[in-house]
Amino acid sequence: MRAYHRLTEGQRNQVYALKKAGLKQYAIADQIGVSKSTISREFKRNTGLRGYRPKQAHRLACARQAQIRRTRISDATWTGIEKMICEELSPEQITGHLKDIGEPSVSPEWIYQHIYADKRNGGDLHTHLRCQKQRRKRYGSTERRGQIKNRVSIEKRPAVVDLRSRIGDWEADTVIGKQGHSVLVTLVERKTRFTVAIKAVNKTARAVTDAICDYLKPYQERVLTLTYDNGREFNGREFAYHEEIARELTAEGFFAHPYHSWERGLNENTNGLIRQYIPKGKDIDDLSDEDVAEIIEKINKRPRKCLGFKTPNQLFIGLNQHVELASRIRAA
Repeated sequence: MRAYHRLTEGQRNQVYALKKAGLKQYAIADQIGVSKSTISREFKRNTGLRGYRPKQAHRLACARQAQIRRTRISDATWTGIEKMICEELSPEQITGHLKDIGEPSVSPEWIYQHIYADKRNGGDLHTHLRCQKQRRKRYGSTERRGQIKNRVSIEKRPAVVDLRSRIGDWEADTVIGKQGHSVLVTLVERKTRFTVAIKAVNKTARAVTDAICDYLKPYQERVLTLTYDNGREFNGREFAYHEEIARELTAEGFFAHPYHSWERGLNENTNGLIRQYIPKGKDIDDLSDEDVAEIIEKINKRPRKCLGFKTPNQLFIGLNQHVELASRIRAA
């Protein structure tokens, strides 16, 4: 199979003559020694209102190449992009923000190519990409962890929560490090994607409940519902601690079905973002509260496509980072 290459002006004259003689595209390609796709692309891109004419076709092709050369990205812009990659922004998030602040457009695919070229040359930009791991499928749906006392099913959750039309609906889960050590309690607000993570001394119902109440109490007016994982950290052996959270925060609590992680898809996705910094098996005891706060601040400062490339900080607490990001690019 012949590789695609650009046609010369002389070859375009040949194409015109062969086409006028009635040859099909594959025959023209054989005669000139190029692939059929080259001829097909030539006719598609460079045919004018009066049909295919070689001089016009060559002029159109040259103009298109000149336009591509004019949109080359400067070294300064690439330096700014690399800084954002090192801050764990995804290529798609970078593209959206460049467009938002009026910088030259760079597609996510172009950024990925830059990252992989850097990797081939021994660079480490690729280490800042979020790793994707295949999820293991669970077979069967039998609940083996014990029933949660007085749990309220997600089926009874108000329909307005699904609309993400208001601030105040949260999803809760835990991120586990080494077995038997500290855990992170993670909370994500559904409309703004604002994320909270608090270290708890262990995964017991008491420790998790205290962490949630202590942290969300200052935001109580913005806590309307909480949707929990079905894990027993939200269930006491004799006391239903989720009811204590509801009383303390004046909020309703609901539980997803066992093994239905998609019912809390936002929380699961956010835990994946956190795992970029805290891999499975890492001892959370080794992280200070300041370390955890720094990780969560990075996540809350990321522009999100689903938020129109605004950040959770902007929407939840009103912080505006457009100026900061723009200055970072221009200072590069």
